[in-house]
Amino acid sequence: MRRPEGFDIIILVMAVTLTCFGVVMVYSASSVMAAKKYHDGFYFLKRQGIFAAAGFAAMVFTMQLDYHVWKKVAVPLFLSCFFLLILVFIPGIGGAAKGASRWIRLPGFNFQPSELAKVALIIYMAYSLDKRQEKLRNFSTGFFPYLMILGAFIVILLKQHDMGAALTMGTVAITMLFAAGTKPRYILGMGVVALPGVFYLVVSEAYRMRRITAFLDPWKDPTNAGFQIIQSWLALGTGGILGQGLGEGKQKLFYLPEAHTDFILSVCGEELGLVGVLVIASMFLLLVQRSIRVAIAAEDNFGRFLAFGIAVLLGLEAFINMAVVSGMLPTKGLALPFLSYGGSSLIISLTAVGILLNVSSRMKGLPS
Repeated sequence: MRRPEGFDIIILVMAVTLTCFGVVMVYSASSVMAAKKYHDGFYFLKRQGIFAAAGFAAMVFTMQLDYHVWKKVAVPLFLSCFFLLILVFIPGIGGAAKGASRWIRLPGFNFQPSELAKVALIIYMAYSLDKRQEKLRNFSTGFFPYLMILGAFIVILLKQHDMGAALTMGTVAITMLFAAGTKPRYILGMGVVALPGVFYLVVSEAYRMRRITAFLDPWKDPTNAGFQIIQSWLALGTGGILGQGLGEGKQKLFYLPEAHTDFILSVCGEELGLVGVLVIASMFLLLVQRSIRVAIAAEDNFGRFLAFGIAVLLGLEAFINMAVVSGMLPTKGLALPFLSYGGSSLIISLTAVGILLNVSSRMKGLPS
């Protein structure tokens, strides 16, 4: 039964506010480029508006759907995502851009299966951890099988040149395992064993090495590998405390690459200043805090793991994007949830929020 208080209104307000604000900022960041490329300054605004409407519809549907239903579809959904990730490599079905093969071409829309796979992984792990919690403290029957499953997904994502999604899924899965009771020494041991592999992945691909060297010193190659982060710094620095004003940013005018997608926070910083960026970061922090609150008070373990996984996913993606934009992490293609342009990310994020809201409506008690 739902609580008399209903859904967590703060989570709902944060998700809706961030999404609506994202639509405005996508227009601000893309209108000039859209006018030049598509002869329609509203091109990205109209598409993002459609994505937002579809995302809100998905959120309303999932927030009304009893979250226990996801137990029944956890395994088929998980396997379907594995199949979809393979489909991107098939000519005529998969789409590529800038050396990465991450999309399935649909009429008028490119779908990114890795976005759905992130939520499918959380649903599957919540279902599996609920069933197998007593086995988690055993390496061979509790921890190792999850490593094999996770490893298969990561291999496919790395083949797609999507290291950002691979790192995100890996971190979410390991965090959920830790929260479910996996022995810390298993996780630490896995990290030590994985380090040589991570090092090899970085040095074996020239584009990854360029990102690392640009991260360490972007001014060594300011017109190529270091160009994007330098332009991002210029945008953030120009914004100052209060910003240049909505729509008044200059770096988006063909200087800052991916201004309306991965680096939309730079545009926010230039136009709304440090204050605007801090407000956005605070909204994400509040969203994650309330999501963890829901996980603590969920009526069963499945709901706890489900809410906790979604909280980690949204918080981690927001943190990585903000760290990349500010130069704290090497550049990688990872959208800022709710704000960045893109249908797959926005629709799936709002769908996940809907699931989270349904868990909140059935909390057995509010934590202090």
